[in-house]
Amino acid sequence: METEITKENYMRRALTLAAKGEGRTSPNPMVGCVIVKDGRIISEGYHERYGEYHAERNALMRCGEDPEGADLYVTLEPCCHQGKTPPCTDIILEKKIGRVFVGSPDSNPLVAGKGVEILRRGGIPVETGILEEECRKLNEVFYHYISTGLPFVAAKYAMSCDGKIACASGDSRWITGEAARRQVHMLRKRYSSILAGIGTVLADDPLLNCREEEGVDPVRIICDSRLRIPEDSQIVRTGKQIPTIIAASEGTLSSRGGRAKADRLTAAGIEVLTTEGETVDLSALMRHLADRNIDSVLIEGGSKINAAAFASKIVNKVYAYVGGIIIGGEKAPAPVGGEGAGDIAGAVRLGNMEVETIGEDICITGYPVYPEGK
Repeated sequence: METEITKENYMRRALTLAAKGEGRTSPNPMVGCVIVKDGRIISEGYHERYGEYHAERNALMRCGEDPEGADLYVTLEPCCHQGKTPPCTDIILEKKIGRVFVGSPDSNPLVAGKGVEILRRGGIPVETGILEEECRKLNEVFYHYISTGLPFVAAKYAMSCDGKIACASGDSRWITGEAARRQVHMLRKRYSSILAGIGTVLADDPLLNCREEEGVDPVRIICDSRLRIPEDSQIVRTGKQIPTIIAASEGTLSSRGGRAKADRLTAAGIEVLTTEGETVDLSALMRHLADRNIDSVLIEGGSKINAAAFASKIVNKVYAYVGGIIIGGEKAPAPVGGEGAGDIAGAVRLGNMEVETIGEDICITGYPVYPEGK
């Protein structure tokens, strides 16, 4: 009989497999599966791409020996409904698996405990909660999206030790080192879209793609209330190669010049959408993105877009990269602009903070806790 440590080891292997699907399964979760018989791993698999077979079915279909009586370890509760692929519970029962060990429950209403119940009714013992916290964290995007119907939003910025994102002149290359910048491209692979404000586009003319090997370019979203984006910018010139959305105000598109520019951007392969008001309503924008099955957003903008995001309370996670430099200067911008909190009680706090050393820099991650009634 396996010890608790062995169960955790098998589930850790399943987690490693699940992470291989990063950037390709959205809006589905990342899932890994390991099949063990007589103390040996006889097959394994993971959910490789949205619309294709799930981890359990991949592992069982590729198994080189009879899996009857084997233990199956899976990071997420097996599905029990017909979607783009058949239910995983069907093949688990068909192959006469002996026991099933589940990492975390599936909060999708189509599953939500039903997968475990079906297996147990079929005579298969099921143990749940193996490394549940780690399994949930791997799919924090999925859990948020399925429970709220809105994208999981992460704000990422790089700042100096004195809290500046650029010099007063605007120069910001480079506050952090190569290792930290490389990790940022891994984040672009992890999130299904990347959001920036028009100020960033005008200042830096970024491409906002993923430069990681086997990386997947996120959908680019530019908040540009007045459609000021240059038509010769890298964003527009690559509009037909990388999915791109430009969010503008309804008033801008109601003008003749705004409508004409929107038409030219559309011809360049870019989707133009609008929200009410003089500036882009970020909360409304998130609802638009959810309608397009965009389950996550990585904000890589300046102090203005960050301030608007926190004010709208849409930010669910923060990645704050801190470089070992001091910039100084009263006019040098900070990561979050705007009016800010009127008192400390009104400040946004970070919970569940973690600190990681990356080369010569550090990265602080945390989850915003917004003050009540503010």
